[in-house]
Formats: sequence, structure tokens, C-alpha cells
Amino acid sequence: MEQSTLTDEQLIRQASVRGFEAFQDLVERFQDRVFAVGRRITGNLQDAEDVTQQTFLSLIEHLDGFRGESSAATWILRIATNHALKILRKRRGLPLAGQMAADADDSYSSLPHPEFIAHWQETPEALVERAEVGEQIESALELLDEKYRLVFLLRDVQELSVRETAEALGLTEANVKVRLLRARLMLREHLTRVFGDESTRVFPSHDHG
Repeated sequence: MEQSTLTDEQLIRQASVRGFEAFQDLVERFQDRVFAVGRRITGNLQDAEDVTQQTFLSLIEHLDGFRGESSAATWILRIATNHALKILRKRRGLPLAGQMAADADDSYSSLPHPEFIAHWQETPEALVERAEVGEQIESALELLDEKYRLVFLLRDVQELSVRETAEALGLTEANVKVRLLRARLMLREHLTRVFGDESTRVFPSHDHG
């Protein structure tokens, strides 16, 4: 099938007016990205398939609700994110509006010390967009505790604001900022071991006197 040359926003508006054919184009354009969001957040292929199905069912019902206040891609992927979070809450037996509770680690005083320090050219946030290192990024994300992985995915990958991330997870903005910093530090530690220049490595001293 020939791919539509319409912009994402034009495709949404056409789907809301002209129906099935345009909507099919929308599905083809976004289904891989929606599935990836579902898999990253839920960590489960079957759940990711459910997220994909529920996201496009929601789109059918709410095409008229797109106001253009954010990009079409952002709007669709946020719908996917919300469905993925609902699955996580259901898995835990929490209410759909339940909180991802804060804990004692949500403070700056407990941030981890880096153990492997070396120079490298790009940040984890930039590397996550590069296909050739995608496998390493995915492996690193899977090693993170869920509470840190979710904040990193919502804030740095899905590009939700701190406020939106806090609302999605039922946390305070302060909790989100600390968890995001911890996630970035832990990802940097893991990725530095992969992408860092061993010849520039320095060995940390945690002696605070």
C-alpha cells in the first residue's frame, strides 16, 4: 500500500472526517512506535500488543479531541503511555488512579556514586535515539528498577514534562526529579562501561573525610 504523504496532523483530521482508509494510514504510521512504548513500559510483549490495540481503539473514539496543542505523535504516544500505565497498575492490583508510591530513596542524599568514570561523547538521552546503540540502551533500561525506568521513559523518551510525569505516576514533582536524576546516573554508569574510553578512566574516591 502506498504511504500517505500527509503530515501526522493532517492524517488525524482526515481520519476524523473521511474515516477508515485514513485511519488505516494512521495505524500503519504509528503502530510500531506505539508497540515500542507499550513494550518498554510494561516489559511484556503480550501487554504491548494490548497497549497497541487499546491505543488505536481510543483514537477511533477521540479523533475529534485532537486540538493541536502538542504534535500528533506526542498526543498518540501519550495515549499509549496511559494505557501501558493502566496495565501496570492492574498487574499490581492497584486502582487505575493508584500511586507509584514514593519511598526513602527519593532524596538527593541517597544518590549513587559513579564507579566507572571515563569520557564519552553523548548523553544517555541522546544515545537512546540512535539505532546502532539501541540494543545496549534497551539492555540498560531493563536493568533499572521499574520506578526509575518509568520516570526516565516518560520524561526523557516520551518527553512528558516533569508535571505530566508526576501526574501520570501519582508522584510529586520533587519525587520525579530525584528519580530522573537517579535513572540518568545509573544509565550513565552502565553505558560508560560500554561506550567509555578506557584510557581516560579515572578511579573515584568516596572518602568524604
